[in-house]
Amino acid sequence: MLEISGLHAGYGTSMVLHGVSMTIPRGTVTALMGRNGMGKTTLCRTLMGLVAPASGSIRHDEAEIAGLPPHRVAARGIAYVPQGRGIFERFTVQENLELGVAPWGGRVPAHVYRWFPLLADMRRRTAGTLSGGEQQTLALARALAANPTTLILDEPSEGLQPSLVEEMATLLLRIVGERRMTLFLVEQNLALVRRTATIVAFLVDGVIAGGAAARELAANSPLIHRHLGL
Repeated sequence: MLEISGLHAGYGTSMVLHGVSMTIPRGTVTALMGRNGMGKTTLCRTLMGLVAPASGSIRHDEAEIAGLPPHRVAARGIAYVPQGRGIFERFTVQENLELGVAPWGGRVPAHVYRWFPLLADMRRRTAGTLSGGEQQTLALARALAANPTTLILDEPSEGLQPSLVEEMATLLLRIVGERRMTLFLVEQNLALVRRTATIVAFLVDGVIAGGAAARELAANSPLIHRHLGL
């Protein structure tokens, strides 16, 4: 479980998050939606220890992690796939995956290749030669190689064609089900959110502005119009 309470964070004297509070139950998929510039990525980076909070609490499985450096957050079982993927383009697929194995590299778990059989056939290819969809797959697989209990995904569908988004949704549901993993999905793709999430919250100007059951949202929902402008 990931519990966020009264979280304020930003860059220097410029605050981006203003008292964010939300709970992400263990073994569920919770989505966060919002327009660009609302603070979604800052929230992800703060959860991961890449941005220091000004105040507030972040508890993961009852342990306080607010303010911990990224390597200690990762050691507590949290993995993060940032927007833009963040793979090492000059390394091979295999080397990227090995870097994901905590704490300093090692053998890639067999279930990673079971979930991503395409990568098994590409393990000697340089990551920079992969397509956008393949790179996103690699970024996700690398995060899962560390066997996290909680996974944070920031805009994983960005740049992917609809068929690949559907494949991603199916795979995420399978992984969450098999591992009873907690998934925090930051996403603007309504189809992916409705397909995978149980609950969706909306972030507006650094504040949680409401929430709803994900499957009840439709493209013409007043919440979608209000918070996403769709």
